[in-house]
Amino acid sequence: MTEEVLTVGYENTTPAGLISALQDSGVRVLVDVRALANSRKPGFAKTALSAALEQAGIGYLHLRALGTPAEGRASVRSGKPAEMRRIFARHLAGTEAQAALANLSDLARQQRVCLLCLEADPQHCHRTLVAEAVGLPVVHLRP
Repeated sequence: MTEEVLTVGYENTTPAGLISALQDSGVRVLVDVRALANSRKPGFAKTALSAALEQAGIGYLHLRALGTPAEGRASVRSGKPAEMRRIFARHLAGTEAQAALANLSDLARQQRVCLLCLEADPQHCHRTLVAEAVGLPVVHLRP
């Protein structure tokens, strides 16, 4: 049983740095909450990342339904995080997102999980909203 949910952004780190931070924090499962689990940063696309995590003994789960819709991602890129929060709140209320959130909440109470997205600053990323919706205390890792 766990008492908190962790989050991490990979914007300013490497795959090795991310894995080290996860291991140091005792993370058992990395939950990818990107709508699109691809990246221009080497090592952070779904296939490469999940393989590296497996080698490190860390599970990987992609919950696409908890990703930010395209218009939310566009608002963050244009410097409007408050707009992203409104868009994501509407998205999170949807049936598919609620089912994924229930799955995440159950998992987070059984194993130590960490939510992954790009942004280094958790205040500019929807992963904070997802983590808060789980209903456990939130800790942000900064590898």
